Amino acid sequence: MTATAEEKPLWEAGLGLAAMRIPAYRGSDQSNHLVLPLPYLVYRGEVLKADRNGVRGQLFESDDIDFTLSAALSPPSSSRKIRARDGMPDLDANFEIGPQIDVSLWRDVRRSRQIKFQMPVRAAFTLDRRPQSIGWVIHPRLNLDITDLPGMAGWNLGLQFGPLFGDRRQHAYFYSVDAAYATANRPAYRARGGYSGMESLLGVSRRFSGHWLGAFVRYDNLQNARFADSPLVRTRHYFVFGVAVSWILGESSTRVPADD
Repeated sequence: MTATAEEKPLWEAGLGLAAMRIPAYRGSDQSNHLVLPLPYLVYRGEVLKADRNGVRGQLFESDDIDFTLSAALSPPSSSRKIRARDGMPDLDANFEIGPQIDVSLWRDVRRSRQIKFQMPVRAAFTLDRRPQSIGWVIHPRLNLDITDLPGMAGWNLGLQFGPLFGDRRQHAYFYSVDAAYATANRPAYRARGGYSGMESLLGVSRRFSGHWLGAFVRYDNLQNARFADSPLVRTRHYFVFGVAVSWILGESSTRVPADD
């Protein structure tokens, strides 16, 4: 079948690299510079879909509500390299996963502009030889997607904004200071659950004939977070940056109506 402007491959797959600068942990005044492998996968099935918005499944017939799978990954941080945590246990890499509901609030007739309310609820675990649960994260947010930016055909823009919440275990893992690790400049501290600050994310991307290119900037504001007075919080405002490129290695010959 010959592809039209309204049709795209059922699936696309590739591999690339992502480079980013991220804080050692939220609220740290020291950053890590990372280069990581980046898989590229797009699947446009009738029930299961995977794209730049994540993996999601349509469990019932509705254009306005989707149930998705939300995930996040944080790299490890050695406390020997973090002034605020010197002498404390290292922070293991941690993985978050859980369900997410997406509710469409508005879209244009071409579906090239749309606003959604998203509510991910993720359980967090350390990634080491003996994984342990480190609580829950909730991140309700508004999401704006624009495809084919004016004057920039083919470029897509995404904007997210919303608060974060974590339970006591989540905050304690990053911000509590046990008495054994207290010093004159780092008093003992017991973190509590609740509000975790605001997060704003701006991303742009484009799919070229043989590769995909994307970039993002994130702004975190920890003002009034439940752990903001922890001695491990050294900054309450900061930016995170990243760029990525993936090469498309293969795609399906089957074409389907495009809704992305």
